[in-house]
Amino acid sequence: MQFQKKRVVVGSWVLVIGWMALIYFLSAQHAEQSANLSGGITEFVNEIVEQVAPDGEFQMDEISFFVRKNAHFFAYMLLAILTLNAVRRSGGRGWTSMGAAFIISVLYAISDEVHQLYVPGRSGQVSDVLLDSTGAFVGIALYVVISHWIRRKHKTKNEKPSN
Repeated sequence: MQFQKKRVVVGSWVLVIGWMALIYFLSAQHAEQSANLSGGITEFVNEIVEQVAPDGEFQMDEISFFVRKNAHFFAYMLLAILTLNAVRRSGGRGWTSMGAAFIISVLYAISDEVHQLYVPGRSGQVSDVLLDSTGAFVGIALYVVISHWIRRKHKTKNEKPSN
């Protein structure tokens, strides 16, 4: 059983590091590469928007901005969820585990924006760190709410009815 627990802990941290590596890879793309990637996603979103609201007047640059900013939010929301899970699997509990996951996520967001300062055509922005931090906060809150709900449901399921 101990070996299985260690595998889960290591696997949890591997997911965190893997997600960080993906964020790093995407941030290392030159401005043109990044624009091409987000442009493809923007076109996809635009097609959906046109089907849902055919009479809507949306500009591609508005949709592109929406896609890019949401990518920040959701990337760091998932990073915080993965990090909190890894911290808790490693034995962290309560506010300390949430604080550790948040600090790790925010420090990574800061390092990501600093990294972008050295990528041609990219820039580091404090507003992106704030957006990333908001995503991390929401991810932690989501993790806590869902895990609480699951524990409560599991506890109710395992309680025996009294006669």
